[in-house]
Amino acid sequence: MPRPSRGWRAGATAAALAALLAACSSGDGGSGASGGGEPDGRPYTIGLSNGFVGSEWRTQMVKGLEAAFAEYQKGGVVDKLVVESADTDVNGQIQQIRNLINRDVDAIIVNPNSETALDAVFREAKQQGIDVFAIDQAVTSKDVTNVVIDQAEWARISAKWLAEQVGRGGDIVVVNGIAGHPANEMRWNAAKQVFTDVGVNVLSVADGNWDQASGQQVMTNLLATYPDVDGVWTQDGMAEGVFRAVQAAGRLNQIKISGEARVGFMRLWNGARADGFESIGVVNPPGGAVSALHMAVNVLEGRKFAAGKINGNTVHVPIPYTVNETTLEEHWGKVSGQTDAYCLDGSLTRDEAAGFFQ
Repeated sequence: MPRPSRGWRAGATAAALAALLAACSSGDGGSGASGGGEPDGRPYTIGLSNGFVGSEWRTQMVKGLEAAFAEYQKGGVVDKLVVESADTDVNGQIQQIRNLINRDVDAIIVNPNSETALDAVFREAKQQGIDVFAIDQAVTSKDVTNVVIDQAEWARISAKWLAEQVGRGGDIVVVNGIAGHPANEMRWNAAKQVFTDVGVNVLSVADGNWDQASGQQVMTNLLATYPDVDGVWTQDGMAEGVFRAVQAAGRLNQIKISGEARVGFMRLWNGARADGFESIGVVNPPGGAVSALHMAVNVLEGRKFAAGKINGNTVHVPIPYTVNETTLEEHWGKVSGQTDAYCLDGSLTRDEAAGFFQ
């Protein structure tokens, strides 16, 4: 049966008393049936906790969630989306989640700043009957359902491409995101293993904070130290900056760069193809928040995950696709009119999400 809302449970005693009084004053013994209407608990209130706003990806994530929420709202499934979005540390995100708990939400979608440090506040939410869904990066708390792409596999795809480009014994540098961040650590650990297995030498690892300007400066510094490097592996949010640094050094034809599925980088990539430049961009979809919303609604409606669709507390949604030299023209034709900050995207449809449930 559909899961009753927190507000319903908080008022259970008062509701029971009111029902008893109504029954005593009623002339018929009624069956207690509601007579139809919306499932118990509707409309649902959903909260979003986003602890990092220094990225265009996060802005697109929030906007996409708002658009999908509006569609559910039209059908009376949900009523309010409470957004807590600010550039904050773990303690700040704990407060974000407590704010959502105090707003009496039925479910929380969270893009977590830590894999483990939010466990206590997740437990608080669970104890209040609130379902919590982590996106973008998985957390270890069993009080949370992770709805994520496989970030390790996301990283392996571009790491394998770069390893093939530079070959065994090739020298590369790495421009990572934010050290300690769950997605960053999962990605880098997977990519590092690829380079170790293939015999690619990692000369240096630096953080570009998922920021294009920072990525460009970091890469400029790395080139000053390692002028003869063969390649650079980087994550989304910094590849455009890395490209510009390598271009300024006049080494686009010598240094292999793993790219990103964003319009700004793809514009540079497309413009440099005539000179022999090649790259790769694996889609990391901001629409993961939309996929989580679909999952949350199914759970709130009382549905259970089907066998084989959830591993422990983690649901892996597919990586939408990869842009490479073969498919660049196709994808570029679809997004060339978007702003440079636009990330190629993808999310589960409502029907696809329903397929994860019994």
